[in-house]
Amino acid sequence: MSEYEKVLLADAADTERHSRLTAAGVAALRGSGALALRTPIEYGGQWCDAPTVTRRLTELGRVCPSAAWIAGTCATAKTMVALRHDARVRGEFFADPGALACGSGLPTGRGVPEAGGVRVTGQWDNVSGCESAEWANLSLMVDGGYHLAVVPLVDLAIERNWHMAGMRGTGSQRLVADGLLVPAHRVARSGPPQPQEQLFFGLCLLAPIVGAAQGALDAVRDMFRSDRKPFMTSYTSMGDSPGARHWLADASSLVDRAGRTALAIAQDSTRDDLTDLDRAHLRASMAGAAKDCRDAVELMLDLHGASGFRETNSLQRYWRDVAVGSRHPAFSTYLTTENLGTALIS
Repeated sequence: MSEYEKVLLADAADTERHSRLTAAGVAALRGSGALALRTPIEYGGQWCDAPTVTRRLTELGRVCPSAAWIAGTCATAKTMVALRHDARVRGEFFADPGALACGSGLPTGRGVPEAGGVRVTGQWDNVSGCESAEWANLSLMVDGGYHLAVVPLVDLAIERNWHMAGMRGTGSQRLVADGLLVPAHRVARSGPPQPQEQLFFGLCLLAPIVGAAQGALDAVRDMFRSDRKPFMTSYTSMGDSPGARHWLADASSLVDRAGRTALAIAQDSTRDDLTDLDRAHLRASMAGAAKDCRDAVELMLDLHGASGFRETNSLQRYWRDVAVGSRHPAFSTYLTTENLGTALIS
């Protein structure tokens, strides 16, 4: 484990308690290079491919799912700026290659062009990491068209409305603009993410969940190495129980399958020859991997028993983070199955 990961792990409880990254956590993410994963190389970043981003975010999620989630949404915001905005905006936005960025792809704001720029009004919910971010890339409608506006966080208001059972540390608060004049060059006419981009953005959310499930497995394996034994049995340790070993193996297999699936999707997502059916299969596989993580952690909690829900036990935090994160709309099993069925008969 790197020194940066040790900081994130040590601060994970405080990150959750305050619904935002600690200052040390932000510094650790920056120092690890996680915030520059999708900063273009010409601006001092890494512009990593999908498999590399998936691996890095999984590693972070193993110690702090919230920090990994924020790094993932930062990667999506930076990708959109790199692909949708011109050189002038990119020069401003990427002036600090390791800056934390946030954003929202839902066009819940509106803009009115006027002399000097675009007057923006709106609010964007669930903007992960916004309280620690320096830039936001926000979707809005201008003259009936989908646009993206790059806005410094100091120009936006934050409403702390993120009160969740899990992924608390992402600090996914609401951003508000009330008649904000955004310079015209920072507002670009665009379109919603393309199918291949959607796969990448989904991976940026799946990888932290896979990492969280791996972190939960670490906690349960530590329990097996301790003097803990099955309650009200004659076993002298958890490992003495064939049933416990079996359930641990089942949980480990689910976590391993989720990790292998995420990396396989990452590899396939880079192909230029994907059909609509291919993408539907990949989205369904992504939802399946998220569910594997959820099912694995449930098995682990059954193994650990009620003590796994103690607030001092990291397992319950991983459980809540996986339970919430795996239910992101990108992993809606019934919708991905519906879409796959449609693609199969098209």
